[in-house]
Amino acid sequence: MERVVRHFQEELEALQGRLLEMGGLAEERVRAAVEGLVTRNAATVDRVLYGDEPINRLHIEIDERSVKLLALHQPMAADLRAIVAAVKINTDLERVGDLAVNIAEAARRYVVHPPVKKLIDIPRMGGIAQAMLRDALDAFVRGDVALARQVLNADDQLDGLKTQIFRELLTYMLQDPSTVEPSLDLILVSRHLERIGDHATNVAEDVIFMVSAQDVRHGSST
Repeated sequence: MERVVRHFQEELEALQGRLLEMGGLAEERVRAAVEGLVTRNAATVDRVLYGDEPINRLHIEIDERSVKLLALHQPMAADLRAIVAAVKINTDLERVGDLAVNIAEAARRYVVHPPVKKLIDIPRMGGIAQAMLRDALDAFVRGDVALARQVLNADDQLDGLKTQIFRELLTYMLQDPSTVEPSLDLILVSRHLERIGDHATNVAEDVIFMVSAQDVRHGSST
């Protein structure tokens, strides 16, 4: 029996390790997509556009590992919540990768136009979204509810910056019609970054449920 328990724990740790690996890939793709936009570097943008395969492979592997753990060990209570959380986090990370591609697509369109403005708030949003993702995954591995709640609280910063970006770019578009197309792409990028923050928030909520069996999705994060 002890050997079975030890084997289960080893498999669960391996699953968490794969999730961390996937999270690192997703975070790096977000960073590269934003960097490609800010530096107007087509090669960096293309690496994001055509580099989806490692995340897709991990997405399938993590799902398969999770199903195997559920089928072979039929875990209860906290262990069951940990595997269910892993399945949900896996989906969120795959979507973060997709959003990085969306940012890269907008960046590719944006760089054929003259710059609308110096990009300050979008890189700031990118940094916040990446930190939220990193902290949410750290909270998952450590079972750290306090860190998960910090991720929930950070989401307001992204919302505020997205609104600020929209208002500022609206002013540019009203003053100069030639800025409409590139400005709309920057607005799209801000929305994609906000969605990445939402996925990090989902991960943090799953951590809280995994550790404390408390569902905070529709309640207060305090």
